[in-house]
Amino acid sequence: MDKYRIDSHKLMYHVPRVNDWLVGKGVYPIYMESSPSGACNHRCVFCALDFMEYKPRFLDAEIFLKRIAELGELGLKSMMYGGEGEPLLHKRIADFVRQAKRCGIDNAFTTNGVLLKKELAEQILPLTEWIKVSFNAGTRETYAAVHRTKSEDFDTTVRNLQAAAELKRSRLWQCTLGMQMILLPENRHEAVTLAGLARDIGLNYLVIKPYSQHPLSKTDKYKNVNYINDLELAEELQQFNTDGYSVIFRVRAMAKWDEAQHPYNRCMGLPFWSYIDAGGNVWGCSMFLGDERFLYGNINENAFQEIWEGERRRKSLEWVQKELDPCNCRVNCRMDEINRYLWELRNPPEHVNFI
Repeated sequence: MDKYRIDSHKLMYHVPRVNDWLVGKGVYPIYMESSPSGACNHRCVFCALDFMEYKPRFLDAEIFLKRIAELGELGLKSMMYGGEGEPLLHKRIADFVRQAKRCGIDNAFTTNGVLLKKELAEQILPLTEWIKVSFNAGTRETYAAVHRTKSEDFDTTVRNLQAAAELKRSRLWQCTLGMQMILLPENRHEAVTLAGLARDIGLNYLVIKPYSQHPLSKTDKYKNVNYINDLELAEELQQFNTDGYSVIFRVRAMAKWDEAQHPYNRCMGLPFWSYIDAGGNVWGCSMFLGDERFLYGNINENAFQEIWEGERRRKSLEWVQKELDPCNCRVNCRMDEINRYLWELRNPPEHVNFI
């Protein structure tokens, strides 16, 4: 039921750029994650980027609008607004979405949804490919405890999503609407309740995903969580699947907890994506935010092309290929499935001609 390939990857749909990379040509990113806001209105117990400290800083709107136009010319295909804070806190977020769409860039959001009011939804939904709302409980009480916020936010977010789903239906917009639940010991028993709720308010999917410990995170409460006994939950959740709604239980991601090591010994996915934090810094990898070895430059000081083709990025990629051991990286890194794919292209098995 994972038609969106959330538990896999989609790099195989970008063959020309992958081929350029294979023959040694420089490539620009296909996908970018940006953090319009460093601030956040929640303090989720599992937050991987708590070490960024939720600083109240925001992307400079005029500069970012210029960079979006440049990125469109350079071939960026998609922009996901999320990052270390809540993206909807940025007052110009709708302007970013409009600019990206004009420049041929697909838009998407990862948000807690509290600020997705109807007025904003009317502006961004018709210009956005998908919105995934972090919603980690099936009841108000557990939601408040996990998100570390007031329980009223549960009801607010449900109302916002229900209204967004109705707007989508009535105006024939194509934006995919979903929820995402990180499976934790304290919310596991509410996964079934949440699956029914998400279906009943008109969403397209609910993702159930494993926790992933960030090496820099202040939180390590869940670092030893295990999912070996949760496959029966996946089967139970299948009852909610319909033609228009699916529960995507990330079995592949959960299985990786028990892998002894990665099937690749170098990270090769960095050329295909990029991350811009709320201060305008361009990073090679979100796991290494704050590590100068992965800082390429800042869009407030230089054009993106200058940063991407600059000496700092060249040295960073060189270090990654010579020194970085992916076994020390985060389990279920965003680039993991892409790295598996690229590793096989670079290191094909025997008998590949027998298709």
